[in-house]
Amino acid sequence: MSSGRRSSFAQPWLLLLPAALLLGVFLVIPYLNIVLMSFRTPGEGTPYGAGFTIANYVRFFSDGFYLFQVFNTLWIGLLTTALCLVIGFPVAWQLTRADIRFRGLAYGLVLSPLLVGIVIRSYGWTILLGNAGLINRTLQALGIIDAPLPLMYNALGITIALVHVFLPFMILPIMAAIQGVDPSLESAARSLGASRFTAFRRIILPLSMPGIQAGCILVFVLSLSAYVTPSLIGGMRVKTMAVTVVDALIDTFQWPWGSALALMLSVTGAICVVIFARLTRMKWKVAQS
Repeated sequence: MSSGRRSSFAQPWLLLLPAALLLGVFLVIPYLNIVLMSFRTPGEGTPYGAGFTIANYVRFFSDGFYLFQVFNTLWIGLLTTALCLVIGFPVAWQLTRADIRFRGLAYGLVLSPLLVGIVIRSYGWTILLGNAGLINRTLQALGIIDAPLPLMYNALGITIALVHVFLPFMILPIMAAIQGVDPSLESAARSLGASRFTAFRRIILPLSMPGIQAGCILVFVLSLSAYVTPSLIGGMRVKTMAVTVVDALIDTFQWPWGSALALMLSVTGAICVVIFARLTRMKWKVAQS
């Protein structure tokens, strides 16, 4: 092989080297450290003791409380993702079809929640959802309810707050996908006799599937790993896996146990993402055929 061919073969790898180093230092090595830490023994006054053990995983799979926490966290993540999709898709559709004069203002309204810290947004929802909050006080003043509705310290309140926090992450990928769809395709389908719903189902929805897939994965992963909102809205009554992991690492100083919990949450979330990606990819291929 000549020197020119070798240099042309090595050039793409050299271009990938900075990204590979970045991922290796900030993603691969920390994950390997978490895996290693999850097999360490508990320590007394230290993050971990000497030797290795599988007792952390035995404790996790033998205790139904932590398995229920995983299920509850997955349920909140799935519900948040579904609500963000139902709310976000029509918003993304209207943004792509809006008049150019109002599109900038609409973009600003969509992105405005990201300009406020997540702690402030979560505290704002405590003011709205509390027993003496704005929603319950308004409903009681109107005579609609006699007692306050339980909107906080449960999965409902956490889901409502998470939808508000992560809705922009659903809207933006879907909007980018819809912008790539030629509007003349819908017009051609309508001119051939297709109804508005049929044109949406056969053309718009399949072509926007990459954006839907990206938005759902983003919102689902962010919902699983959310800590501030579940801890503030759920309090001590609803604990997601992220809250339990932080409690194990910071409050009780059990690094091996917290690492095992974090790893189980990551593996469970990754399995759900892979299944969803495969199902949506199959649906997309069927729609295109």
